[in-house]
Amino acid sequence: MTTMTDPEITPQDEAARAGWLYYVGGLTQDQVAAELGVSRQRAQRLVAKAMADGLVHVRLEHKISACLDLEVDLTRRFGLKLARVVPALPAGLETSHATAPAAAQVLERYLAQPEPLIIAFGTGRSLSAMASEVIRTPHAPHRIVSLISNIAPDGSASFYDVIMRMADKLQLPHYPMLVPVITDTIAERALFNALRPVQAVMELAANADVTFVGIGQMNGEAPLYKDGFITRSQLEDLQRAGAVGEIVGGIFDAEGRYIDTETTRLIGSFRIPAGREKPVIAIAAGLSKIGAMRAALKGQLVNGLVTDESTARALLA
Repeated sequence: MTTMTDPEITPQDEAARAGWLYYVGGLTQDQVAAELGVSRQRAQRLVAKAMADGLVHVRLEHKISACLDLEVDLTRRFGLKLARVVPALPAGLETSHATAPAAAQVLERYLAQPEPLIIAFGTGRSLSAMASEVIRTPHAPHRIVSLISNIAPDGSASFYDVIMRMADKLQLPHYPMLVPVITDTIAERALFNALRPVQAVMELAANADVTFVGIGQMNGEAPLYKDGFITRSQLEDLQRAGAVGEIVGGIFDAEGRYIDTETTRLIGSFRIPAGREKPVIAIAAGLSKIGAMRAALKGQLVNGLVTDESTARALLA
C-alpha cells in the first residue's frame, strides 16, 4: 500500500503563490500574509521575489497622455516608424526594467503574425530583459537570427545572449552567430567570415523582416569594454576616432556614421545599413546613452525606439 505525500514547497513556489495573490488576486500584503500564514514582512519579501525572479509579469495597459505626446514628438522629430515611451523608474533602478515589458509587447505583435518572419536580435541588457518579459507564443514558424555573438576573446560568453533565451522560450528555429565578437587579426576575421554557416547567418540578418537592437555608449561604461570584448587601449583608440555609440558591434560617430579603424575591422557582426526600410527597433534608455541614441537616430541606423519618459525628454531637448 502506498501513501500520497504532499510535494515539498520550494521558495519559488511560495513566491509565485504570493505574487499571484497580490498582483492577480488583488490582495493586500496583509491579506497575502494571512492567506499564506506568514508574517507581513515575509509576505512583502515573497511578493518582491516573485517580481524579481520573473515569476509574474506586470504590464501597463493604460497609455499615459504625457508618454503618448512624447511618442508623437519622437516620431515627428526623427522620422520613426514606431515609438513607445514608458514612465521612467526612480533614479538608481535599472532602466531595462521599465522598457522590457513594452519592448516585449512590440515583439509579440510580430510573433502573432500568421506568415513566417525572420526576426533578428542584437544582444545586451535591454534585449535580455525583453526576452524575459515575452509571454505569448508564436503563431507561425518564424526564424530568429543573431546579429552578433557573445563570445569574448578568451572564449568566455557574456550573460546577455538573447538568441538562446528566445529560442528556449519560443521553441523556434534559431541561428546564432558562432564566432568571437572580436579577433586578434584581420586575417583571422576573414577566415571566420568565409565560413559557410557564418555567411548563412549574415544573409538571414540582411533579409530580416524586423530587427531588435540595443544602443551602447562608448564612454568608460561602454558595454563592449565592460563585458570584456575590447581592451581599455582599444576603447581609447575608438574614442579618439570619434566613437560615441555602438549597435551590434557597429561603432559610429556623433553624426551616426560608422567609423573605420583597426579595431572596428576586427569586430565580426552584421552591420545594419543606414536608412533601412524594414523596422529596426532600438530598446534603449538612460541619460548616459543620450549622445549615442541621438547619433543613431540622426544617422538613421534605427527607425523605431522603445525608451522611457526621461530619456525621451532629453532626446527632444
